Formats: sequence, structure tokens, C-alpha cells
Amino acid sequence: MKILVLNAGSSSLKYSLYIGTDTHLALHGNIDNLTEDPQEEPGKKTHEEALLEVEAKLKSAGYCEHLGDCDVIGHRVVQGGEAFHEATIINDEVIETLEELCQLAPLHNPINLIPIYHITERFPNLTQVAVFDTSFHLTMPDYAYRYAIPNELYHEHHIRRYGFHGTSHLHIAKQLAEMLEMDLEGVSLISMHLGNGASACAIEYGESIDTSMGFTPLEGLIMGTRSGNCDPAIPLYLIRELGYTADEADYLLNHESGLKGLCGISDMRSLVDAAASGHHEAEVALDMFTYRLNKIVGSYLAVMDEVDALVFTGGIGENSALVRERVLDGFSTRFGIEIDYAANEDVDGISLITTENSEIAVWVIPTDEELEIAQQVIEALVPDID
Repeated sequence: MKILVLNAGSSSLKYSLYIGTDTHLALHGNIDNLTEDPQEEPGKKTHEEALLEVEAKLKSAGYCEHLGDCDVIGHRVVQGGEAFHEATIINDEVIETLEELCQLAPLHNPINLIPIYHITERFPNLTQVAVFDTSFHLTMPDYAYRYAIPNELYHEHHIRRYGFHGTSHLHIAKQLAEMLEMDLEGVSLISMHLGNGASACAIEYGESIDTSMGFTPLEGLIMGTRSGNCDPAIPLYLIRELGYTADEADYLLNHESGLKGLCGISDMRSLVDAAASGHHEAEVALDMFTYRLNKIVGSYLAVMDEVDALVFTGGIGENSALVRERVLDGFSTRFGIEIDYAANEDVDGISLITTENSEIAVWVIPTDEELEIAQQVIEALVPDID
């Protein structure tokens, strides 16, 4: 069984080929510097051209003659709304619903649909499965996912907290459960996915009960270029008093804010180096990044009955010892977290970075969203697998 996983972003296409129901990774790559509009950005490839490149790589590696030789293709889809609670086999009705959901994720879902359209047109009989960032968070109680705005805005326009990075948070929960020799339904943790996009998730007994991202991926933690939480009156002020259009305010908060807005540096490695060299704005940005994380994770600790572990993952969470140290040192001593500084500096794969005396264990667990997508694809196809 050949499972091709596609993760289409605004300027990139990640792909992974898995062989067999035990999901052996055979090929993986990332094609970046893509564009939606080649006339505006001449010289850049489109997502359709990137798919043809993936096809050529699969052929040259001897796995298939064309994409249609795969048994199934799994797609990461950012926004599934309240319609999709699990990985779903794609048909015309599903595509129509995904198109309707584009209004909830105009920056993401239209891009996620490009490979789906391409493959549907070329190989109409090839099975495709959509796996949603939002599905894992549909277990949140209404008091966690509702906003305090008029009811009709939720009931008629579906404005609520959806949360994202669900495949990553679920993968981390499964990994921790396996390490602790527990069923997923028995494990409770707080997962911190820290990268250019960042979110925290409170997972109680294997289910998401709260998460920092909201109606869009803009809410929550400070990110590379996104502001995270801010007074909702700020974009109104930008529009009314400073002459911004709605699109300009949206762009500012999503693409010119966060770490980039604070110090001109969006990459955490470069920011840490700048802060170490005495760059004041970089120091402030680092303080704000870790403080925001302390506040949000601390709020989850306040409402959870049990916490087996805190887990760092994502590009920053897995690779920045300094960020992990500053976050853990930033928690109140009442939480009883005791960091093992040597272990934190020597992380290699799955690593425990707290001492035996720590009241809450803290782990670093590498995420693998493509693997999680492949596994969910297999679960969606279980009735059809001999």
C-alpha cells in the first residue's frame, strides 16, 4: 500500500510517501518558493507545477509512474469547521463543503484545495482523504470554544474557537501515551507546538479541552509574524484613526507583527543570537514570547485535574534549549517544575528535561504531522483494507 501525504502551504508543498499499513517512510521532501500568481511573481513555480515535480521524484525513485499509481493520497486541510470530526474520504460533496469553509480560512483552505482539484481532474478514481487541523479540537466544551458575542454570530455564521495544529497535538499525545505505557484515553498533558506558527493545547484524558489558537491561527501565542492575542479594538483603531483598510490591518497582524514586528527578526535562532549580542528589542521580544507562553500554559494548569507532562515540540520547541529553559524558569515555583539543565542542553529526539524531583515532568517530543496524517488516512480506510 502506497500512501502519499501532501501538505500544501501558501509558498510550499511538503510531500511524504509511506509504504504499507505500518507507515514506513520511503520518500520525503519539500518544494518551496511557490506562488499562487506567476504573473505577479515570475520565475516561481505554481502548486500544480510542484505536484508534477513530486510525480517526477516518485518516478525517478522507482515508486510509481505517476501519482495515480499511489493507493491513496492524504491531504492536510487546515479548516474543517464543525462538519468534519475525523479524516474523511473526499468526494464531490466533501469538496463542495471545503469550498464553503474557505470563508473561515481564506489564507489556507484555497491552497489546500489546489492539490485536491489537480488530482481529482487527472485521476478521478484515485482515493483521496482529507485530514483536518481542526478535528482534534472539536472535543472542546462549549464554554471553551464560544466567544462572548451575540449568539446568532455563532449559530448563523459559525464564529467560534476552532484551534489548529490538531494533527501535531494529537501525535504528541499518542507518543507520550506510548512512552508512559498508557492508553491515549488515560493521558493528560499540555502540548506546546512552537514554530513560526505556535499554539498550546490542553489535552485531558486524550481529548483537547482548550487551545490557544481560535477562530483563525492569529489568536493566542506570539508567533514569527503573527501578533497573537491583542485587544480586538486595535484593528478597529487602525482602520478608523490611522486610515488602514481591513485588508491592510489583517496583513499587518498576520504578516508584519509577532517577533518580526517587535524587533524585525522572525526567526527564533537569529533572534536569540541578536538578544545575546545586546539587541534590546530582541531581548524584549524573547521576554514577551516566553511570558505569553507561561500565562497560557499556566491557565491550563489551573483548570486541569491531572497533568502527566508538559511537552515541547515544533521547530523552536525541539531545537531551542534557551527558549525551553526560559519558559520553565518562568513558571511559578508553586508548580514544582525542576529543570534538568544538562538534559535540556543535550536533547536528541524524545527527551525528558526535568529531574526526578519535578512535580510535573517536561518532555521534548519531535512532531511528525505527515506521519499522523498517514495514520489517520489508514484509519479512514479501515473498512476497505483487506
